[in-house]
Amino acid sequence: MVKFSKGMWWPAPNHTISWATEVAKAEAFPESVRYLATTKRINHRGDTLNTPTISLECSSPMPDVIFLKSNHWKAQTATNNGPDFELFPDVDPKTLTTDRQDGLTTSKKDGSLVLSTNSISATFDTRPGEFNVDIVAPDQLLTKLGWRSVGYVKVATAMDHPNLNLYDPDKGERWSTMQFQLSVGEKIYGLGERFGNFIKNGQTVDMWNEDGGTSSELTYKNVPFFMSSRGYGIFVNCPGHVSFEIQSERTTRINISVPYETLPVFIVHGPTPAAILQRYTTITGRPALPPPWTFNLWLSTSFTTDYDETTVNEFLKGMEDRDISVGVFHFDCFWMKGFHWCDFEFDTDYFPDARGQLTRLKERGYKVCVWINPYIAQESKIFDEGVEGGYFIKRPDGSVWQWDYWQAGMAFIDFTNPKACAWYQSRLKALIDLGVDCFKTDFGERIPTGNAVYFDGSNPDKMHNYYAFLYNKVTFEIIEECKGKNEAIVFARSTTAGGQRFPVHWGGDPMSTYEAMAESLRGGLTLGLCGFGYWAHDIGKSLCGFEGKPDAALYMRWFAFGALSSHSRLHGSGSFRVRFRFVYFLQTLTIWPRRRESQHWSRLYYRDTRLHESTASPSSWDCCCSWKVRRCARTEACAVRLQRCRLSDRQSWRGRYGGRC
Repeated sequence: MVKFSKGMWWPAPNHTISWATEVAKAEAFPESVRYLATTKRINHRGDTLNTPTISLECSSPMPDVIFLKSNHWKAQTATNNGPDFELFPDVDPKTLTTDRQDGLTTSKKDGSLVLSTNSISATFDTRPGEFNVDIVAPDQLLTKLGWRSVGYVKVATAMDHPNLNLYDPDKGERWSTMQFQLSVGEKIYGLGERFGNFIKNGQTVDMWNEDGGTSSELTYKNVPFFMSSRGYGIFVNCPGHVSFEIQSERTTRINISVPYETLPVFIVHGPTPAAILQRYTTITGRPALPPPWTFNLWLSTSFTTDYDETTVNEFLKGMEDRDISVGVFHFDCFWMKGFHWCDFEFDTDYFPDARGQLTRLKERGYKVCVWINPYIAQESKIFDEGVEGGYFIKRPDGSVWQWDYWQAGMAFIDFTNPKACAWYQSRLKALIDLGVDCFKTDFGERIPTGNAVYFDGSNPDKMHNYYAFLYNKVTFEIIEECKGKNEAIVFARSTTAGGQRFPVHWGGDPMSTYEAMAESLRGGLTLGLCGFGYWAHDIGKSLCGFEGKPDAALYMRWFAFGALSSHSRLHGSGSFRVRFRFVYFLQTLTIWPRRRESQHWSRLYYRDTRLHESTASPSSWDCCCSWKVRRCARTEACAVRLQRCRLSDRQSWRGRYGGRC
């Protein structure tokens, strides 16, 4: 939570804010404009002394997109050090500006500084004593930065006393903020995986990946991008902590703040959701196409269960006997020995012939997935090798950053070190050569920021969220290198903007309740609005349940929900998810294709085309694609229907997936 004010008039206690107040300099260049704002009225020459300034740089890197960046101090290491999002990964950005046909112009006139195209413009008010930036589409005002909307915030610092500031310059916190106007009835959606209310108005949303389950404001997949029902989106080009106060501090604004000297944003015009996503994913990248076999059912060993080759064969034989199509078998954590995660070796006590077992599974037509995380336990066989090679995140004194939570004495692979990446990939390649087809890239949220030193000097606070991107990228690339384009997949839990390029992502750890199923659905919907095209969730997962004989109706509905997600996996915590062990499992079989992938493909095609039709229209801001599960009294089976529901303006997107889904 980052709130700087106490009501409309006063800053919060121990806060001082330098607001952009009026123009000091306005410049128009062929493809950009620059506006230098003072933070107080300049009535005479003496007012130019002891007055901070904030510059605003504005350009249009591609049609229908405006880039806007505020700067306070531009030579600060914490701000300028990476990491930085990989922008335009699928296209050369020069091709987007060469011979563009959207009429990009800039102008400086009496009272205004303008950058405009045929579809979107930014107009800066340059009259004395005024500050205003209008973002306009041809037919309407999209949003604006008005009075006291661009500022530099100092929290408990010594910056307002020159002598104290010289002695203690780093005291307190510093934030840059932009506060965009929200119009009457305007709704905000997105911001990554969020398990709460689908419409984000009234919420405080912080971009900070956490391993927090699905029942709180914490989330595994924070993406600093949102869509507005007025037909635009905003992407904050900062991988670190970004705070969004969405009508939660000022009821007419969405306040965006970062703890850095610079705040860069892309403003993306639609007007439809589909058009916004198309342009946003041009900036951050589009999902790779997963191989066809991934769309079949995945079966897991679950987390803390005891299993060996006999157990695995029993499960698969039971599914085969009942003609249930399983395409992928997943070995969760304990395929490796306890206290050794990760050494990337099968536990020989349970799997004495791992190569032979995987070969036998492949001969029966199964693909194989194994669990990994980016942490190396002190007991791991490869820990000393990582220390000697300098492959782990370090402390300022050069020692390895170690931790006892999760795995005793574990270290964190430093993915900013190319040699560490190659070392890690060599371990995965050995598993691929053994017969593994893909990896469940678990964790990646528990990343140190205090006293953490990266190989390339990256800012640890910015790396906290971005670490998951690098972890999944490096994993995805070695699979693609070994198996070929469109043959790679990971099963990832954590990510940030751009991570959609490396599918698939699943929704983390829910409880076994109807409410948790609704949470998972909301998480998937909001993640999808940030460009993530392939998503799954644990069918039957709980940290404390689906033990014994869980509620049949809940399982049936969750299985149906999973069958209509792009990817479907049976997975649990302390118990197996082979439901033929329960009588009521037989009631669910009619919702899954019997050994025929084509049926699942046809459902996916139907869902994709209907969703595309709905999001291609401006009226899609008032419609919802929802999953509905109906129980047939005659067969006691589940019939699953995907319905595209037109809602009234008053209902908008709220509530149709709430309650019991």
